[in-house]
Amino acid sequence: MRFSVNKLAPELVGAAEPTPSGRLPLSSVDRTAVVRLIIDLILVFEQGVQPAKAIRSALSRALVHYYPVAGRIVEPIPGEAEVDCTGDGVWFVEASVDCSLEDLMGCVEHSLPNAHCKWSEKSAQHSSLLWLPCVVLLVQVTEFRCGGFAVGIRFNHTVFDGLGAAQFLKAVAELARGHACPLVKPVWCREAIPSPPKLSRRHAPSPAGIHFETSVFDISSDQINALKNQFCRETGQKCSTFDVVTAMLWQCRTRAISLGPHADMHLGFAANARHLLRGLLPQEGFYGNCVYPMGIKANARIIAGSSPVEVIELIRAAKTRMPAMFLDWMMGYADDDPYEVPLEYGTLVVSDWCRVGFSEVDYGWGEPIHVVPLNDDHNFIPSCIYLQPSKPKQGVRLMTRCVQKEHLPAFTEEMKQFVQN
Repeated sequence: MRFSVNKLAPELVGAAEPTPSGRLPLSSVDRTAVVRLIIDLILVFEQGVQPAKAIRSALSRALVHYYPVAGRIVEPIPGEAEVDCTGDGVWFVEASVDCSLEDLMGCVEHSLPNAHCKWSEKSAQHSSLLWLPCVVLLVQVTEFRCGGFAVGIRFNHTVFDGLGAAQFLKAVAELARGHACPLVKPVWCREAIPSPPKLSRRHAPSPAGIHFETSVFDISSDQINALKNQFCRETGQKCSTFDVVTAMLWQCRTRAISLGPHADMHLGFAANARHLLRGLLPQEGFYGNCVYPMGIKANARIIAGSSPVEVIELIRAAKTRMPAMFLDWMMGYADDDPYEVPLEYGTLVVSDWCRVGFSEVDYGWGEPIHVVPLNDDHNFIPSCIYLQPSKPKQGVRLMTRCVQKEHLPAFTEEMKQFVQN
């Protein structure tokens, strides 16, 4: 359908009160190449009353507590990025669209076109500034004719990991609901993370000119529980929803792309490492990067031909090794750099957003009915993001961008066979 979007000029929103100045160090994990990315997402809400006004005000008050977010990323020494607490503020755009959310439901899971936080060249004379990698956060609130609204977020992964970004967004929402301060006190504390002797200095990956097709699949709780029960019967152990979904996805994709029985298939996923740094980091409040990229390599014949239970066991074994591998990396004992992901078609990187917290953001009118990642700029490696499905559905929604066009039919068929079993 055709519709038009009206955008006001972008403005810088600063902290509501004076905040400290000076430079703050980023951690060794913040400075790794794998997190030098910009992450885009949309939170879609069914209803709100003047949401742009409420969110703008709450954002300003949140920046009093999260004042580094209003600063700029600088790199006085190559590879040694810092945050300069300039207080310049975050970019904010108010927009409206002449259609309802219902009109867009057919495409909301893919991109919600023209109603997200991507900044058009027509938005303002400041548009060239909005793309600078030094900016930490950009927010756009788009109001729909029906009373619903969407909050587009573009955040710099160098300053936040997924849990940290969700913590900040929930803090803004808490202030919008009337709280005097965030329920979780933010902590910078980047210097508490040890700096490994062998730290990756590679630049962030660049697009390789390969186009991966976007698809969405909903996996029901019944299907997930059936595999969990099978795993328990055959091994006497329990496994997680992540284990089941990842094993199924890895197997379906391996069969679909058919690289050959002897090809190496790589699986990567980020594991939260906060619990491994107890005593160094506070129990809550830290919003920087604290993840360790786990990698698994297996022969294509094994992944394609094994039972789901056997693939789940591979994933569980890797997760069991993670604490020791993280410690080895921190101490400089690791032979390979875990942050150097093979940029090959045989690689699959998955990100679990189901429990990060994006679905818990409530500005006062209820939690989002959709969380939509936008990874248009990250089309350099096969990937999949795990999301909560639209309510009242239960299970996991997979937003995949992991196969080229010629392999999409086979991949879709493999996924359908799993869904229907």
